[in-house]
Amino acid sequence: MKEFELKRQGKIKRLTNRTFKFDERIKDGWFSAVYFLKTKKIVEEHLSDNIVTMQFFQKNNAVLCGVDEAIALLHTFADYPESLDIYALEDGDKINPYESVLTVTGRYQDFGYLEGIIDGVLGRRSSVATNVYEVVNAAGSAGIQKPIIFMGDRDDHYTQQSGDGYAAYIGGSTAQATHAMNEWWGKEGMGTMPHALIQMYNGDIVKATKAYQYTFPDDELLALVDYNNDVITDSLKVAREFGDELKGVRLDTSKNMVDKYFFRNQHLMGSFDPRGVNPELIFALRKALDDEGFDHVKIVASGGFTEEKIRFFESKHVPVDMYGVGSSLLKMKIGFTGDNVLLNDRHEAKQGRKYMPNPRLQKVDYQDG
Repeated sequence: MKEFELKRQGKIKRLTNRTFKFDERIKDGWFSAVYFLKTKKIVEEHLSDNIVTMQFFQKNNAVLCGVDEAIALLHTFADYPESLDIYALEDGDKINPYESVLTVTGRYQDFGYLEGIIDGVLGRRSSVATNVYEVVNAAGSAGIQKPIIFMGDRDDHYTQQSGDGYAAYIGGSTAQATHAMNEWWGKEGMGTMPHALIQMYNGDIVKATKAYQYTFPDDELLALVDYNNDVITDSLKVAREFGDELKGVRLDTSKNMVDKYFFRNQHLMGSFDPRGVNPELIFALRKALDDEGFDHVKIVASGGFTEEKIRFFESKHVPVDMYGVGSSLLKMKIGFTGDNVLLNDRHEAKQGRKYMPNPRLQKVDYQDG
């Protein structure tokens, strides 16, 4: 059984390195700023008995993620990790500006060189989790919660997919585009067809969808319908062909394109931006499907969606059933800081920083491996 499933069932408290699979070069300081490595050597030779408390915080209202990863990193690469006194919040906790989310107490030379890596882990994971959380809230702002598919694979470095997919899950996304994005929380990637499949059938959406259904008969049938820039015509083609077997259609029209529907109905133009996936196009698509009895066919919208765009769609009650969101979810906007704030149990920190006790922090037991 995967570690995340055990955690969800309450059988373990924290995920460990069995989930995160760290690069062993962390131990050699390969990913640490050099001044941390030099400080480690100085302290080992001259101040080896000092005990410090390091405190981590950020400056926004956010969804915390990366804590289990940071703790596993400490337990894996710190010297004498069993001697560290660690207190932390949990992945998924809502946090406030300047709230302490993690404190580590021990000899500086045992763990101090990991400070920058921990900042980076917490910052990236919390940024993605917060972005997704805000998009999920936007997708439910009209009173009905619409699912969010995390489609960040083409905007993300492949080495980050597992961690960012986990952060997206923590933020509330329903599904992820790749298997790697689901690795840490034990699911599989979700997706149907790209434009490339339709291209190889010379733009014939019906033939491409037939091939998909034949090859993956157990999947819910969902057709991509913007290849020919005529989403209503192509949606009706696949709906007429597959009837009740067609579960949904996805629009991914480029923001630089105007769908052919508007050229056939130019009297509609002039009062809105007709480019890309826009409310008027989706309203027209929903009506066309319903008029022919295909009210069971769901509409999935993707292509340039952000929190603001989703909130706008929801405010107009646009009949989207699910949103696919990519690049906007990967913007880094949460930055963490680690500070030494106690020295040998007394307050000692740089000007402007101080020890900030947080009663929400929970003591973390040492986990080997």
